[in-house]
Amino acid sequence: MRILGIDPGLRRTGFGVIDADGPRLLYVASGTIVVPSDISLAARLKTILDHIREVAEQTRPDIAAMEKVFLNTNPTSTLLLGQARGAAMCGLADSGLEVHEYTALQIKKSVVGTGRAAKEQVQHMVQRLLALNGVPAADSADALACAICHAHMQPLATALAGRHPSRLSAGRTRNGRLIG
Repeated sequence: MRILGIDPGLRRTGFGVIDADGPRLLYVASGTIVVPSDISLAARLKTILDHIREVAEQTRPDIAAMEKVFLNTNPTSTLLLGQARGAAMCGLADSGLEVHEYTALQIKKSVVGTGRAAKEQVQHMVQRLLALNGVPAADSADALACAICHAHMQPLATALAGRHPSRLSAGRTRNGRLIG
């Protein structure tokens, strides 16, 4: 499965593409979409949309993963980040990709082992997990971490989706709740 990870931002949007073959993770591509700050908001969002489409067209992923918006102390910054996410998500959807979303805490925990990891720790673990020759840039590393998170989470989600409480060996249901 080829996974395109996105770390959205209005100034810098990171992207990272990996191939997941069971537990094996292989690096495909990564980079940062740098958005000029001297153009209108609409033009900035279109830049993100167009570049995400281009990345999807060139790398041909099967699925996409994106970091969820977190609440910032500055409501204006949160709103702008949400608009950048929306532009990226539209680019992914327009490319026919199913998009899975993960919180920063889920991504860091999946890649580093703790949800409170520093950016440098994420960069280092991405380098190690993908056997990269150098440390990836912060935006690229965050996007690759998002793709890695999806590669780690998807098998569990698939397994859980295929199970119905009545088929679980751990217990029986009483009043619609699993017991045992």
